[in-house]
Amino acid sequence: MELDSRKQKILKAIIEEYTATGEPVGSKRITALLDITVSPATVRNDMAQLFDMGMLEQPHTSAGRVPSHLGYRYYLDHILEPPELTPLEQARIQAMFNVANPDPDRLLEDAAQALANFTRCASVFSTSTPQNVRVRRIELIPAAEKTVIIMVIASNGVIKNKVCRMPFEVNSAMCEFFTNFANERLAGRSLNDIASHFASSVSFGAEDSSAAFNALLSAIYELCREINNGQFYTKGHTNLLHYDELKEAAGDLLIFLDNHKEVKNLLPKQGADVQVIVGKENNRQELSESSVVITKYRIGRERCGTIGVIGPVRMDYARLIPRMQCFANLLSELLSESMENRLD
Repeated sequence: MELDSRKQKILKAIIEEYTATGEPVGSKRITALLDITVSPATVRNDMAQLFDMGMLEQPHTSAGRVPSHLGYRYYLDHILEPPELTPLEQARIQAMFNVANPDPDRLLEDAAQALANFTRCASVFSTSTPQNVRVRRIELIPAAEKTVIIMVIASNGVIKNKVCRMPFEVNSAMCEFFTNFANERLAGRSLNDIASHFASSVSFGAEDSSAAFNALLSAIYELCREINNGQFYTKGHTNLLHYDELKEAAGDLLIFLDNHKEVKNLLPKQGADVQVIVGKENNRQELSESSVVITKYRIGRERCGTIGVIGPVRMDYARLIPRMQCFANLLSELLSESMENRLD
């Protein structure tokens, strides 16, 4: 379906005005906004044709028009040209990451909250672990008389640890022995391999200590599984309550956003660097009046992270998309640097 130049300008003007006000738009207002000389009658005729094509809708209580989800899709695919960010705008986004020695384990969660605050929408952050990531090293560190800390360091720089209580007093010789044992059998193996089956098949072999040490191996298995599953955060749920068009379905929407498994399934694993899923294009009823804007970020050379923003269909895409891309690029740089520092 193609629109001529004038209809494209009218659709663009309606979308931009509706995005700014949230109110239906009339032909008189559109005539005033256009950068071409055209009569109100011509605008009304073009708006009627856009309505017949399914690009516009008419609320029951208003003489004005609002963009349909189909109209937004046409706008995103054929009209939108996001502007480049100015140096000042880039600096403002950079300031959101103004941290020294960032901790990768906290950086993603903090970034999710920062983006939710910045966009006044809900944010979703997810990482996936490449299949070639392996266990680099395992450490067993004594913490108290009967307590140890197990640390798993992956080849991509991710570190996970777990506190374990032992049924006997812990000494440095025991910790050194188990550290050597675990590294001989697990270091260099893929996380996916260990998380799938390997750790559960390893037996210690010393009958009097097997229960305790098998518990430690189980803890290593859990840590490998956590690293292999990646990280996932959602922030800013309540921001969606500020939009009138989302209030009716807000309860179902907030419940959906609390279900991390369902939200994670929403994020496409393949596709363009930036994707927008508009309203009824979502396969979830809870999101039928929402749009999801998704972009990818990298850690090193791997494209292994996804950022999503969930908000009303009338989001300001021209403003949001370049800011999300800038945000993702800065996050990539910080995560890549911090992971490299961990591997040094």
